[in-house]
Amino acid sequence: MSAIDIQDHIVSNASYMPSPNHDLRPEEADISLIVIHCISLPPGVYEGNQIEDFFLNKLDISQHEYFNSIKDLKVSSHLLIKRDGEVIQFVPFNKRAWHAGISSFNGVDNCNDYSIGIELEGTDNSEFTDQQYNCLMEISKLLILNYPNLCKERIVGHSTIAPNRKTDPGSFFNWSKLLDNL
Repeated sequence: MSAIDIQDHIVSNASYMPSPNHDLRPEEADISLIVIHCISLPPGVYEGNQIEDFFLNKLDISQHEYFNSIKDLKVSSHLLIKRDGEVIQFVPFNKRAWHAGISSFNGVDNCNDYSIGIELEGTDNSEFTDQQYNCLMEISKLLILNYPNLCKERIVGHSTIAPNRKTDPGSFFNWSKLLDNL
């Protein structure tokens, strides 16, 4: 991605696919946290549009046995960064995406209220691509510039805010590659 900005809480060069899985943030909540996740559907498979379909409530559960276990979930993230660096936005940043679930950061519960969720196409036990890191770095810088309560110290993994439930983005995520370049 090059020469990107944020217009009306949407990344200018992202494909925008509005997800129904969001609602309004509480009035008192300020965007002050970025949560990094990873997802692949089915697990370990990196082709197709199953992630997009899942966030849009259009997942064809007949495509894979695993999809039966997630068919009733209503989730979304603000952004998905695919393996090739393609960026898809599902929820405007000023809205509350349903990505974190039961969560807490620095004693403040309900991270969805004040966070931006970014999914990387991948798994907890595999490396991410250079294209994904490059996009994530550029978008993180842009978010920090546009939302004054964000800073690199407030970029965390899903495992940080839900340690007993989640392990993503996993041990293969290179935190220093991201944070040292912000």
